[in-house]
Amino acid sequence: MTRLEHLNLVVRDINASAKFYFTALPHWKVRDKGRSDWYGKERNWMHIGDDHQYLTLNDDGEDENRDLTGHQTGLAHFAFETSDINGLTERLTSAGYRPHSPGKHEFRQNIYFVDPAGFEVEFVQYFSDEPEKRNM
Repeated sequence: MTRLEHLNLVVRDINASAKFYFTALPHWKVRDKGRSDWYGKERNWMHIGDDHQYLTLNDDGEDENRDLTGHQTGLAHFAFETSDINGLTERLTSAGYRPHSPGKHEFRQNIYFVDPAGFEVEFVQYFSDEPEKRNM
């Protein structure tokens, strides 16, 4: 078995980014944090997640993230599966985050948010356990 364990994201503001993910995923916690040198530049880092997956946030970000409406090389988006898309959407919108491109399908519902660092994050809830229906 192989699974994605973590993503390492470079952001400008660790606390603003962590707030977004803690709002979306309230069972997450700070797993560890510290300071390190990355190719001659000091940076703070924070691992946030649960016992099975996490994000590494690093605060030495420079420049803007890629234009999500453009065609530049880079990360388009990443996704989390949820069992309560409505509750997750309510938590994020109540905290001031705005969704876009909601999708509804017979066997899934998804919604997208842009986090404070400019990463597009998809959240999806599946309504079938059958892969051929989920992946339509």
